[in-house]
Amino acid sequence: MGTLSEAYKDVPMRLKHVIPLDFESTKVVPESHIWPETENFPLSDHILPSDDNEKSKSWIPVIDLMAPNVVELIGHACETWGVFQLTNHGIPSSLIHDVEFQARRLFSLPTKQKLKVLRSAGGATGYGAARMAQFLTKYLWHEGFTIAGSPVEHASVLWPHDHKTFCDVMENYQKMMKSLAHQLLLLMLKWLEVSEDELNWKLSMSQDALQLNSFPACPDPKSTIGLAPHTDSMLMTVLHQSHEGLQIFRDGIGWVTVSPIEGALVVNLGNLMDILSNGKFPSIQHRVFVNQIRHRISVAYFCFPPTDSQVAPFAKSECPIYSSLTVKEFLQIRAKHMEDALSVIRIK
Repeated sequence: MGTLSEAYKDVPMRLKHVIPLDFESTKVVPESHIWPETENFPLSDHILPSDDNEKSKSWIPVIDLMAPNVVELIGHACETWGVFQLTNHGIPSSLIHDVEFQARRLFSLPTKQKLKVLRSAGGATGYGAARMAQFLTKYLWHEGFTIAGSPVEHASVLWPHDHKTFCDVMENYQKMMKSLAHQLLLLMLKWLEVSEDELNWKLSMSQDALQLNSFPACPDPKSTIGLAPHTDSMLMTVLHQSHEGLQIFRDGIGWVTVSPIEGALVVNLGNLMDILSNGKFPSIQHRVFVNQIRHRISVAYFCFPPTDSQVAPFAKSECPIYSSLTVKEFLQIRAKHMEDALSVIRIK
């Protein structure tokens, strides 16, 4: 089966776009990270007032996975929002706490140590900046660490004599998240009325990756951004966030803050689901803002088919709006065109 590393090796980034800022020694926001105020980056709207935040909690769907009408609830949320918060998901809160603790442990290491596991220019795993960095004129207030499969290779470099706990926690989390993502994918495809043959094929092939994100406390949070507006490339993302920071874009409303709910995980759809559903389940644009006090951590679980598998709108789609291609081909198109990737494969 094709892997994430194989998909990216032919579309390498420039090394300068891989290396994050040395947050350890940064006391002010450097010019390279100060974003000019534009129509797409309205600094005055960067952090919503507290009353709007309270209102936004009731806007974004909150779904109980054990609800008797969960298929309908998820289907409606995917069609109208592209994102929802999930409760009663079965992932122990103790495990989520452990994952966040280990992520903080990693990002609190000295910069020199973290750079020992820097993601290669054409690589998919390890420490580094977001892949979107190469398309931006300014840099992001963010550092990340990507895991695909076992983290032991990189973890043993970071902690030569003390990496077992980190590996055990991450591998256990990936195992439980894989089961949850499988369950969610099944419910989504039921709503789309996908045939049993297609259903089994998609479900049996899912792969995954885990992205640990760090957004350090920022001296001037209104001048910069954690992650610029973007959509995710995979089928779906299941996210834990330690603090407020995630915003999604809603037509007619603008940027809506996805405030953390105790015990809930955030689920949002990606480009591959947009393709498979023939646009019925659109991928959602989102961004991350930073703050002056808290060091925000998020843990994103990505679900996707093997990179050598074919993706196209499901057979029941009478008028396909996207061309058929492999996951690898789509990821390479996205690596070159980023947010224009779906437009490139859209049938004119």
